[in-house]
Parts: sequence; structure tokens; C-alpha cells
Amino acid sequence: MDKNNQATHLKKEILIKTIKAFLSNDFGENTRLIPFEMRPKGSEVPYRCCIYKEREILRNRIIASLGFTMEGADDRVLLSSYAQKALEREKPDEHTLTVLELACKGCVPNRIFVTDLCQGCVARPCLENCKFGAISIVNGKSQIDSSKCKNCTKCIQVCPYYAIVKLVVPCESVCPVDAISKDEQGHARIDFDKCISCGKCVSVCPFGAIHEKSQIIDILLKIRQGKKVVAMIAPSIAGQLPCNIYQLKTALLKCGFSDVVEVAQGADITAKNEAKEFNERMQEGAPFMTTSCCAGYNNLVDKHLSEIAPYRSETKTPMYYTAEICKQKDPEAVTVFVSPCVAKKSEALKNPNVDYVMNYEEMGALFVAYKIELSELEPTPFEVESSREGRNFGITGGVAKSVEAADNGKSEVKAHLVNGINKESIRALKGFAKKGECEFGNLIEVMCCEGGCVGGNDCLNTVRTATKSINDFTKDSKPIAE
Repeated sequence: MDKNNQATHLKKEILIKTIKAFLSNDFGENTRLIPFEMRPKGSEVPYRCCIYKEREILRNRIIASLGFTMEGADDRVLLSSYAQKALEREKPDEHTLTVLELACKGCVPNRIFVTDLCQGCVARPCLENCKFGAISIVNGKSQIDSSKCKNCTKCIQVCPYYAIVKLVVPCESVCPVDAISKDEQGHARIDFDKCISCGKCVSVCPFGAIHEKSQIIDILLKIRQGKKVVAMIAPSIAGQLPCNIYQLKTALLKCGFSDVVEVAQGADITAKNEAKEFNERMQEGAPFMTTSCCAGYNNLVDKHLSEIAPYRSETKTPMYYTAEICKQKDPEAVTVFVSPCVAKKSEALKNPNVDYVMNYEEMGALFVAYKIELSELEPTPFEVESSREGRNFGITGGVAKSVEAADNGKSEVKAHLVNGINKESIRALKGFAKKGECEFGNLIEVMCCEGGCVGGNDCLNTVRTATKSINDFTKDSKPIAE
């Protein structure tokens, strides 16, 4: 779904107000007042039946922005109490997503049905082309038996009047691993044993009912406590904001971060290690190797695609190596990965060197709360300048090109790009594993999001614009060989 929509704007507004409440002299009380400030008495009710339901849904969104789950939440607990609990929290919650039941529309199930546009034609191609006996003629018009329908969409394709349509539930339809279903009341529920934290459901829900649990308050609290908090900015950040990464570093320092480092330096390590591993595997006669830097893909392999695990690179991710560098430099540092997607939060929970994750939306809200004009800032250089290849990790094809450049001709690299994880690409990966070969190449780069990390659910810019910005930025960077 396009980022320029009311649900996204609402989420941003709540993040800004929550951060401002933290920066105020009374975090609890000012947090409690946010729903009333956003929907004051007598104001227009833009989305729901009444102002009271509007306020309650806003309250739920704020609870998620404070980092808490809404499943099983107690309605009697005040927002001010949640704010206090956020200050007392030792570590982030286990799961990265939560469903706001009140915001969920409770959509009807996915199904194909015949509309009133049906003309009851003589040809009846829908009836003739249905292989499952799901279509019958009632009172001269087509009718579909949902218990027999297999959603093959053949009837939709052949209807000359476009009278047959498929009704989809966005969150269920987009989930590549069927981790979302409905409860008895028809509300969305996430099966975290299946969920790969790809964030696709967050992006497509037009009601903003599936929400990330933010860690922004935890991060700001560490800064307030005087801890050395280091921001690790992912390579895809270069295409997200109206500034270059050197101005971005200045902005984060103004917000209280002690240091800012490029995760692209970790990407350089990943590329070199994967190139070495790829060369060794090819020498041993392996048919192909898949990359390993995408957290969503790694979750997919661990939970659903064990057959391709032997072909996955064992090299660690850029976030892993960057956090390791930061902790080696200062073991007491609090590391914050600045992320384009929710999947990195799931990876960070498994890595003791990564303390928190702040996504791009939260970072943008932080700058607004601090009234920082990015384009007006002076640049601040990085202690370590990353390579062109490392800075290109965030776009589709960037990882494969980096591995090829780091390999430096030792092996013949034939890259195959899996540009987005969906049910079709999962079937293809299973096929490669089953056959023990990939006819398209020997290095398979798998990106969970279309376009690469620039397509992550927390990105602020379009894939096309962000990709161009990264290409423009990296063209003058040093090559990885130097």
C-alpha cells in the first residue's frame, strides 16, 4: 500500500506526540491526554461511529507505540500507567507485532463471488471452465458454492462482463506463510510460530490494525540516563530522507546519540565472508548458495523451508558484524539498529549485541519532535567510510554484486535474484532444494521485500525514488577491493 495514506499519517502523528510526551516534564499525564488532544470534544469524527471509539482506538495505538502488546490487554489500565511501565521495562517484548482488535475491520473471508453484473449469458464460460463443480445456474444467473471453490480465478478470467470478482482480505492475502487467520469474532490473529516478521501485513492493512511494538521510549530512556547510545544506520537509509547520511549523522547526534555508524561497514564484511564461502562451496561442487543477510528470509528458512537450509550461506548479517564492532569498541555501549523493516527486530531479539531497533518511521517522528530541519544541518563525517558495494546492500541485486566484487574473479558468479518473498517464490526455492540445482544461477540473492530493503514496511520513500537516491549517493564511493 502507498505510504501516502491516512493510516500512515495517523501512526506518525501518534509517534510524534508520544515522543513529545516523553520529552515533557510529565510523561504519564501527557501520554494519557493524547487521545483527547487528537479528538477533542465536539470535533469531527473522521473514521469511526463516535468520538469515544475513536479515542479508544487511539489509546490502543499509543499502547503499541509504547512497546506493549494489545492481545489480552486490560482496558482498565490507564495510559499513564502504561507510560510508567515503559520506563520500568528491562527489555523489549518477545513478539514484534500486535493486532489492535478495535481497529480491525473483521473483514469477510477471502472468496470469489458473482456480482449483479452477471447477464446470465448463453455461453456460460464460467460454468464450462470450472473444474471443481463450484458454479451452478440459479434463476438464470451464475452462483458460486464457496465450499467447492478453490480460488483458481479461472471464472474471473473468462467472464465477458467482468461480473465475477475476488474479494480479498489484505493481511491474509499478502502473508506468504499463512500466519494470519481470524478468531471467532472475525478479527485478525497472528500465529507467531508461523510468522516470519516480513511486515507485509503491516504495510497493506488499510485500517492500520496490525502494529509494530515500538522500542523508541526504551531508546530515549537510555539516552536520558546518560548511556552511550550508538545508532547503526542501515544502507537503505540513504534513500529515505531529504538529506545525505552525513547530515543524518548530525541529526542523530543532536537527538542525544553518542555515535552513529554505517551498517554498510558490516555489509563489507558480509560480502567478503560470503565471497570466501561461495568460492569454497563452488570448489566443493555445491550447485548453488543463497545469501543470508535478509532477516525475513532467514526466518522463512528456519520456520518453513528447512530443505534449503544446507544451501544458505552461514555468513552473518551486516547488522551482526556492525554490532559486534560497536561492542568490541565499547562493551558498555547501547546499540540501536536503525531499520527499514520489522524483520530486523526479530533478528535483534536473538542477538545479544543489538540492544534495540528504531525503524525509519520512528526516526522520522523523532526528528519532527525535536524540530530538526535535516536539509539545514552541517555534515558530520564517519570514522570509517564504507564501500560502494556495502552501501548498495539495500537494493535488489546489491548483495549479489557485492559478493561478486569481493570474490574478484575467483569463481564464476551467476546471480539469480529472488525479488520478494511470496508463495510463488517460496515454491521456486523449494523446487531448487528438491532438485538440488538452480537452472538460473549459482548465487541466489533472496530479498524478502520487492526492491530490496528499500521496500521494507517501515521505509518512508518509494522503492523507485529510494533506489535512485542510493545509486546517486554510492557512485562516488570507493570500491570494496580498496
